[in-house]
Amino acid sequence: MFPTHRPRRLRHNASLRDMVRETTLLPSHLIYPLFVQEVSATPEPIEAMPGQMRHTMDSLIAEAEAAAAVGVRGLILFGIPAEKDPEGRQAYAENGIVQRAVRALKARHLPLVVITDVCLCEYTSHGHCGHVEDNDVENDTSLELIARTAVSQVQAGADVVAPSDMMDGRIAAIRQALDERGFTKVPILSYAAKYASAYYGPFRQAAGSAPAFGDRRSYQMDPGNVREALKEVAADLEEGADMVMVKPALAYLDVIRAVKEATNVPVAAYNVSGEFALIEFAARAGVIDRERIIRETLTSIRRAGADLILTYYAKEVAGWLRSGS
Repeated sequence: MFPTHRPRRLRHNASLRDMVRETTLLPSHLIYPLFVQEVSATPEPIEAMPGQMRHTMDSLIAEAEAAAAVGVRGLILFGIPAEKDPEGRQAYAENGIVQRAVRALKARHLPLVVITDVCLCEYTSHGHCGHVEDNDVENDTSLELIARTAVSQVQAGADVVAPSDMMDGRIAAIRQALDERGFTKVPILSYAAKYASAYYGPFRQAAGSAPAFGDRRSYQMDPGNVREALKEVAADLEEGADMVMVKPALAYLDVIRAVKEATNVPVAAYNVSGEFALIEFAARAGVIDRERIIRETLTSIRRAGADLILTYYAKEVAGWLRSGS
C-alpha cells in the first residue's frame, strides 16, 4: 500500500505553502548596521564589503530615511573618528561622531530605533576593546570607559545601547550608570555570546579597528564553546541585559538555538561582515543566485531562533519583502 502520508499535498499550491510556512522573515526582524565617519567629506565605498559605505552625516541620514521607507525599524551605528588615542576618548566625547549622528537622526523623527554599538575598538589607537596596560586589556579599568560611552550615547538620544566589548561585568556597570542618571527606560542589547571569529575581517577594514598587537581571544569567546555562551548570556541577564545577541550567526546557528531555548528574552544574531562578503564575492563570480542565497541565509538565522537579525542586507531585503517580490 502506498504510504498514507503525502507531505507534498501542502507543497503544490504557492498560497498554501505560504500559509503553512513555519518561519517568516519580515522587515521588522531586521536591524541595519551603518558606518559613519568624519575622515572624508564624501561617502567612501568599503572595498571588502561591496555596496556598503563609510557614510558622511548627510549620506547616513539619507540611507536611514531610505531604510525607514521600506519598513526597516532599527539601525545600529558604528563610528569612525578622525583621531584615535590609547583611551578611545572619542567613544564618549559629547561631540563624538556617533553622538552627533544620533542627534541628527533623532532630529528627523524617523520611525527607527537607533541603537549604538558600545565599544572602544573603533576609537583606540591600539584597536582593542578596552583599557590597555602592558599590552594586556585590563577588564576592570575598562568598565568605567565603557559605561561612560553608553551614557554619552544615551544622552545624545540613543534608544538602545549594545555593548560589544565582552568585558566581564560591563552590563552591570552600564545599567548602574544609566539608572543613576535617570535613563531607567533605556534597554541594553548585549553582545552576550561574541566569538573570536575570523568572520570579522571586512568589518575591521571598514572601521580601521584591527588590533595593533595580539588578538582578542582573551576576551572574545572560543569558537568551540557552547556551554560558555549560555553562561555568558545568563550572567548578562542577571546584570540587567534586556536582549542578548549571538555573533557571528551562520557558523553559530546551534548557539542561537541553544540561547533561544535557554532564555525568555529577545535573541538577536549578527549576520556579520565576513558572511556578507562571502555572498557578495561569490555572486560577483557568478557561482550563486544572490537573492535566493540572501533569503535562505536570513531565513536560516530566523529558523535557528533569532528574533532579530543585524544584517547589511536589511534595507535591500526589506524592499523585496515590501514589494512582495
